[in-house]
Amino acid sequence: MRPVLRSPAVHPFSGFDIPHLLAAHASARPSHPFLIWEPFEGEGRTWTYAQFVEDTRRVAAGLKARGVGFGERVLVHLDNCPESLIAWYACAHLGAVPVTTNARSVADELTYFSEHAGVVGAITQPKFAELVNASCKNIKWLAVTETDNGAPAASGHGVAKSESFAALYGNAADAPLRPADPLANVGIQYTSGTTSRPKGVVWTHANALWGAKVCAMHEDLRADDVHLTYLPLFHTNAQSYSVLATLWAGGTIVVQPRFSASRFWEVSLRHRCTWSSMVPFCTRALMERDVPKAHHYRLWGNGIASMPTDAHFRVRTIGWWGMTETITHGIVSDVHVPAPAMVIGKPATSYEIAIVDDEGAPVAPGQSGGLLIRGVPGLSLFKEYLNNPKATEESYDAQGFFITGDRVTLLENGYIQFADRDKDMLKVGGENVAASEIERVVMSVGGIQECAVVARKDKMLDEVPVVFLLVPGGEAAAAKDLKERVMAACRKDLADFKHPRDIRIVSELPRSTLEKIAKAELRKIIEAETEAAQL
Repeated sequence: MRPVLRSPAVHPFSGFDIPHLLAAHASARPSHPFLIWEPFEGEGRTWTYAQFVEDTRRVAAGLKARGVGFGERVLVHLDNCPESLIAWYACAHLGAVPVTTNARSVADELTYFSEHAGVVGAITQPKFAELVNASCKNIKWLAVTETDNGAPAASGHGVAKSESFAALYGNAADAPLRPADPLANVGIQYTSGTTSRPKGVVWTHANALWGAKVCAMHEDLRADDVHLTYLPLFHTNAQSYSVLATLWAGGTIVVQPRFSASRFWEVSLRHRCTWSSMVPFCTRALMERDVPKAHHYRLWGNGIASMPTDAHFRVRTIGWWGMTETITHGIVSDVHVPAPAMVIGKPATSYEIAIVDDEGAPVAPGQSGGLLIRGVPGLSLFKEYLNNPKATEESYDAQGFFITGDRVTLLENGYIQFADRDKDMLKVGGENVAASEIERVVMSVGGIQECAVVARKDKMLDEVPVVFLLVPGGEAAAAKDLKERVMAACRKDLADFKHPRDIRIVSELPRSTLEKIAKAELRKIIEAETEAAQL
């Protein structure tokens, strides 16, 4: 039975929420830069804390004028840009709930997100305007930014009845600071699980404040830190580990449209960046670039601590583990105590961690097991899965631990090492992908009896999907255009990072004793081929 957050007599964030946090910094240091925009094209811009608060309040007033009320949901479908942050914090100010969606989503995915969340309006950019307009049929209004992340909008992207993002700017006095409500919803992110459709993870204001405060503590962030942010703002990593954490500390974020190895050091040196959140792809790409003789970074965060590349970059890396449902890091290494190489850290002091075997018993040091985490829903754990009480209930065990689906190894020294993830989950270039999402689309194509999706290791993306198609008689009996039709269906209904990199037609699939497809055997085939290719 999952635990329930109730309103205690004394709440860690009583009388506080996200707009009040912003207001506190704007009052204390109005002229300090909060957001620096570094586009690849067009002019950059800096917002001080006072200017950012003013913009969020004006956009909140514009949302209010369009009928957006407390608790109503607004789709925010944008690549990294200032408008993404202004829209999110404007919704928080008003009490509305931004639904941040992956900018690589296709029409079928956007239709699902918008209808499942019941969004009343949408904010996007020119290159996505037609897609959002066609996919989100129930929205009452659509606001479109002037540029595509700084780049001039291409012609032909106009959408009837849409308006410019600038038109949302109203009179800030029309959206005064409302009484703080830390248990109100503040955001929804759709995250891939082992089901065929992503689940909407609901955060409260208390969740966001928790992520801000705990991330800032884990990362040793200070008011003079400058945090380079290029990971997608629609994900927890950039949203919580970078932006919210920096906001809590009163520091500065430098936002880019996306990661760029060629621009990384130039931007870092210009703004004297001291912190950045990395993923393995970024580190590998930077290895191909010269490291400046002097830079200002003191720490990076990544999935593992004390990376072998730390000496090369002259930056210490702290390790961490977290997920959308945990808001911050449930496992983390300490910035003040050196950690062994390649660990993710130790349990954060703000959570309970359990590592159990298949029977639910705690594992001994040196053993691997399923990772469980216990906290308080709506505070240190997500509030719920949107419109899915069954999935919410089933995500907890009988002791109230959230079941992460990840496997980790408990080392003799108490540190934890990541071992594996749920075998039906792939990690493609930092994006979580459920095998069942791909399988659902593949099975919409005629002429296939069954299919199975497994991961293949990839040098740059970590993993990529491989699809096995079961056709009686095998490839000789399959339609000549079957693979092409499967790829066409995937291109139509799945974001590009979910597209299979290899499609194989087989006459039979390995089976377990219960006649389920034995994906472990398929993985062995892929792994053997990969190893042979490296010889």
